Amino acid sequence: MDAATFQARFNVSRETMARFLAFESLLRKWQAKINLVGPATLDAFWGRHVADSLQLAELAPHEAKTWLDLGSGAGFPGLVIAFSDQFDGTVYLVESDKRKASFLQAALREVPARVVILNQRIEDVDADEIGPIDVVSARALAPMPKLLDLSSGFFHGHTVGLFPKGQNWESELAEASQKWILSHEIHASLTNSDARIIKLTQILPRALENL
Repeated sequence: MDAATFQARFNVSRETMARFLAFESLLRKWQAKINLVGPATLDAFWGRHVADSLQLAELAPHEAKTWLDLGSGAGFPGLVIAFSDQFDGTVYLVESDKRKASFLQAALREVPARVVILNQRIEDVDADEIGPIDVVSARALAPMPKLLDLSSGFFHGHTVGLFPKGQNWESELAEASQKWILSHEIHASLTNSDARIIKLTQILPRALENL
């Protein structure tokens, strides 16, 4: 997918495309110094990274105002969501790696957005301090069982989880279901025919099932 195809598919405005182009330029500069993304994927920036991230916004509730992205890395999907026209709210980026967090700060200086960067481990984030979260996302962070252990504390009554998964999504979901009762939807990925996006609308520990 090239830039023009991406712009047409997501109906991206000229102003927003300028933000993404500035972001791409900065990513390429920093990639020469630190490994932000897989080197082989850099030339597939628009499909592999930006479109793959932005498709999550189409699955988020329209009324969502707070988005928490776990293990944000180079800003996928969280920074892409924040730069887009499709989400009008605050995005929290959790990234424990100081160098990657520095890149995220640099990206925000280049392209300002409603973003809060939390340079800390996910386990150390105070859910009460950041307040109710409408959407939780994580891309290539951990298998589903571990991912739910990390993210469950941020779910409340109407929180939605959006988790892209690769070709092993079925086995990951089955393993996670041994510990968690999950209300979920499975959506095809726009960028990888073998991948799926797991949309969670409720999670409950099985330990509470019979209480």
